[in-house]
Amino acid sequence: MPRTMLTAVIAVLGLYLAFVALVFLGQSKLLYLPDVAGRSLAATPRAMGLSYEDVHLRTEDGVSLHGWLVSAPVTVRRSMTLLFFHGNAGNISHRLDSIRIFTDLGLDVFIFDYRGYGLSEGSPSEPGTYRDANAAWRWLTGERGLAPGQILLFGRSLGAAVALELATRVEPAGVILESAFTSVPDLGAEIYPFLPVRLLSRYRYDNLGRIASVRAPLLVVHSRGDEIIPFSQGQALFAAASEPKQFLELQGGHNDGFLASGVAYRRGLAEFLAGLGGPGHPATSRPTH
Repeated sequence: MPRTMLTAVIAVLGLYLAFVALVFLGQSKLLYLPDVAGRSLAATPRAMGLSYEDVHLRTEDGVSLHGWLVSAPVTVRRSMTLLFFHGNAGNISHRLDSIRIFTDLGLDVFIFDYRGYGLSEGSPSEPGTYRDANAAWRWLTGERGLAPGQILLFGRSLGAAVALELATRVEPAGVILESAFTSVPDLGAEIYPFLPVRLLSRYRYDNLGRIASVRAPLLVVHSRGDEIIPFSQGQALFAAASEPKQFLELQGGHNDGFLASGVAYRRGLAEFLAGLGGPGHPATSRPTH
């Protein structure tokens, strides 16, 4: 090999290894994006005409978290509260459209920011998000006095992984996983096929390894048009899940599928809710379109 070519190969290899090192060291900034739209709250549920209360709770390792308990209209209220785990970017104030959908379905909604997000203290981490989920569950079952069967877990994207981990340890009324990945290494390998992601990843969020342990009625929601998390990963999670389970297929992208699907999304959620708590939990594996 000519010296000039060898020098070029070494230079390219050096740049590649430097990039790999940069990705390895900066993983947390790729996964957790609390500052994508600013840490301050852009609005409150009052902007949607909803009543709410500010909630401050403390995790087992002493971190203070902030959230909202949003009330459903009295005319449609069910005796059930949705514990909402949001995705990896922004904060609770960027989820008002989703909150409104759930309150319109008669659910009170408890949504909170993970450590390092919004008005919550600390810095995000995988174990930290699991502790945050524990604190939210304890607040609902302790401070609010709700029975586990009155709590429905909902997680979107990264939040689906946090909700799923909690669902393996508690007994909620049901679990909704929207736009969920099989694991962080699996997703990273899809996004960065030119990197040895499975060797580099310090994060797991192993949804595929956990989902069979969930015994509560399950709804998996995913869009074929999801440009970030492949539809096939949602299908793989559904296939690995235990009964009773349902699959709701959406249209639209990763961040707007629930809005783009409109009535079909709301109808699918309503059908799932209607099946909770009945004899034998009649939610089935029949896809909902």
